[in-house]
Amino acid sequence: MATLRLLAAGASAVGAGAVTTYFFTSDSPVLAEKVAHKPVKRPLPSREEQLKNLKEQLEYDVLIIGGGATGAGCALDACTRGLKTALIEGDDFASGTSSRSTKLIHGGVRYLQKAIMQVDVEQYKMVKEALHERAQMLHSAPHLAHPLPIMLPVYTWWQIPYYWFGIKMYDLVAGSKTVKSSYYLSKANALELFPMLKGDKLTGAIVYYDGQQDDARMNLAVALTASRLGATVVNHVSVVNLLKGRDRDGKTVLTGAHVRDEMTGEEWDVKAKAIINATGPFTDSIRKMDDQAVPEICCPSSGVHIVLPGYYSPDQMGLLDPATSDGRVIFFLPWQKQTIAGTTDLPCQVTHNPRPTEDEIMFILQEVKNYLNPDVEVRRGDVLSAWSGIRPLVSDPNKPNTQSLARNHIVHVSPTNLVTIAGGKWTTYRAMAEEAVDAAIQACRLEPLDVSQTDGMLLEGAHGWSPTMYIRLVQDFGLECEVAQHLAKSYGDRAFAVAKMASLTGKRWPIIGKKIHPEFPYIDAEIRYGCREYARTAIDMIARRLRLAFLNVQAANEALPGIIDIMAEELKWSPEEKKKQHKEASEFLANEMGQMVNRASRDKIPINLTKDEIQLYIKRFQIIDKDRKGYVSINDIRRGLKLFGDKDVPGEELHEILKEIDTNMNGQVELDEYLQMMSAIKSGHVAYSRFARMAEMEEAQHEKDILKKQISVERSGGGL
Repeated sequence: MATLRLLAAGASAVGAGAVTTYFFTSDSPVLAEKVAHKPVKRPLPSREEQLKNLKEQLEYDVLIIGGGATGAGCALDACTRGLKTALIEGDDFASGTSSRSTKLIHGGVRYLQKAIMQVDVEQYKMVKEALHERAQMLHSAPHLAHPLPIMLPVYTWWQIPYYWFGIKMYDLVAGSKTVKSSYYLSKANALELFPMLKGDKLTGAIVYYDGQQDDARMNLAVALTASRLGATVVNHVSVVNLLKGRDRDGKTVLTGAHVRDEMTGEEWDVKAKAIINATGPFTDSIRKMDDQAVPEICCPSSGVHIVLPGYYSPDQMGLLDPATSDGRVIFFLPWQKQTIAGTTDLPCQVTHNPRPTEDEIMFILQEVKNYLNPDVEVRRGDVLSAWSGIRPLVSDPNKPNTQSLARNHIVHVSPTNLVTIAGGKWTTYRAMAEEAVDAAIQACRLEPLDVSQTDGMLLEGAHGWSPTMYIRLVQDFGLECEVAQHLAKSYGDRAFAVAKMASLTGKRWPIIGKKIHPEFPYIDAEIRYGCREYARTAIDMIARRLRLAFLNVQAANEALPGIIDIMAEELKWSPEEKKKQHKEASEFLANEMGQMVNRASRDKIPINLTKDEIQLYIKRFQIIDKDRKGYVSINDIRRGLKLFGDKDVPGEELHEILKEIDTNMNGQVELDEYLQMMSAIKSGHVAYSRFARMAEMEEAQHEKDILKKQISVERSGGGL
């Protein structure tokens, strides 16, 4: 049977080779020549200046609704053609799907497999375009994007030639745009490179290369580049309704939008010759502003990702599970010293606040467990954060049958000239933007000064960046090496501007750069610089200027008060505004970043402790509760921490320790809550608890104190 499979695989490979030969000889390449650009020196306008421009400009050529990857791409494409361009985003840049991706820049291995097996020229062209755009992104923002090797473990020997051939086709289609060549690994070499991998029945592995990015900062870099090049780019400005009028031929067309500044509530009209709808999952809401009767084309799908500690994967090697238990693909990737696992793919409702569910988190954990060796205990408590992104799959309104979903993106022009760009993926944002602007120029008779200039254009931070640039930051400013590397990777050549804002540490080393959380390389200067990058809420900062909310929701919660204090200085917030920002950011972390679902998972675990364990934990609880109140208060926690050298623990940190275990939110810890926590730690639903560690240390100190009392001076050999 195995021989037959191998012969079948060989036969399909020969047939696929013939198909591929046909593709290469008959298909014209979709690669564009790179355009050389000089660095742009124009200072970045403030948000206030951009708002002023939005109110005072008589008429724009193009108004783009939506500040995600595609919308920002449209703004950059339009303004570099010499068109008067405005972009408005109701929330923040990348606040939707564009910050909640798998962080991959890829051509689509699965789509190529379908293209070859089904002799599908359309899918082949889609992959070829995406592979060109992958190379373009790696070139345009090398500080934010880098090549990443991804391992495909193989557990059946006959699948090795099958997968090897498929991945080699991927390299071949990329042509000169190949990141690095794929290669085969023996079982021993695969386990050496990915020691966490399950070795049972492993026959070998194939390693191929794709790109990886910081998606929110990449989105921001596109928007900031457009802003420097003359586009009016404003976040937290939403569309209330669309304006209509008549063109020179008497046809009813869109003439602009009535907008609202969500920070102040102020409303006004913005006039524009062309309007591009680039709102992702919210595509239909803007289309219905144009025409209430229009059928919906968006079919939203929820993709959940989880973040696990960095020790779950090697620093520089990802993993692809090509066939999960339900036929989906799971990626397991190192990212910013942690590990991302995902994604799921389930139908969902369109919402501004998508939430991960416990079922989706457990599905990912189970799939991860199938690939890791038994030494790596996959624990629910190791989930540091979890988020859901809404993927906007669309049906094509240009086709008579709108029931089937489009494989790629769609561009549609309504009778009133609303240009809608929807679908697609992160990797192809630039090509999608170019196509949308082309459609707007044609439909609205715009007169650009040039053709699209964005292919090969360097983005914000890329002009002076080099892989060793961080060394200058260490030597010139006295930054910690880890912090300097982080700044160089996040800001590129703008890292020097960030470093100049850093405050003195008061230590011998590092000289500057106060960390906002001890476990991460983020420093105070990034908060100040983030406000200049148009961050206007605490959520903007913790989720999209810094990526702390995505990396560790608990750490983000702990750093939040300090972040808000710095933002309050920069943005002149009142005490009331600071409280409002803290409340909203805490709710965001709880609901959208997985904190609430993590807690709920722990709280519903039945107490599975032995009799001896229960007696031990009751004893520890009573040691902390010195006054025999029947509960542990925040003062008990403060006293316990002081006992072990933490004399000046801030009130916020004490409350955070209390919140870890105080499930009924009454400001105190009861015995049953403590037992529930210890049971969750035992079952793996919680990885670590500061309260539990403090209780253990207090018991050890208590035993030492008793021992001292029992030993008399005479028996100890002391005295005069």
